[in-house]
Amino acid sequence: MKKQLFGGLISALLALAASRSLAYEISSSAIVNEDGSLRIKGKTVQLYGIHIPRTDQTCTSYRRPPLCSSRAALALDFKIHGFVRCDIIGEAEDGALIGKCRVRSSKFDEGEDLSAYLLEKGWAVALPDAPFEYHTLEKISQSRQLGVWGIPVDNIRRP
Repeated sequence: MKKQLFGGLISALLALAASRSLAYEISSSAIVNEDGSLRIKGKTVQLYGIHIPRTDQTCTSYRRPPLCSSRAALALDFKIHGFVRCDIIGEAEDGALIGKCRVRSSKFDEGEDLSAYLLEKGWAVALPDAPFEYHTLEKISQSRQLGVWGIPVDNIRRP
């Protein structure tokens, strides 16, 4: 009886450890990839709850040499100064991590959500299972004709 109970307890602990294996935090400087994902500590992290539509490449005018990428990637690059903190919550089919990423966070301030930032500026769309707040930010940017909802420069497609 004790052997069964002990074996069941170990199995339950192993299952719990496996289910939480992706629940961790990465905090470091980040490089913004062309598709709007982040490269942190050698790992690719996609922002949680959003899809970044492809837009034509554009170039920055405030950098020398200019950085050319999608508009969403340029907006992220402009926003990120210093460290990014990502709570990893899953893994995408391509092996990239999925994270809730923030800038300017500390022990006293949770910082600014990068997914919400892109939605607010109109450079991303909320995924169907995204939080209600993300859908609201998308609707607001759409009504204000910001980003991809503005002047039809690019052809965008929803996922």
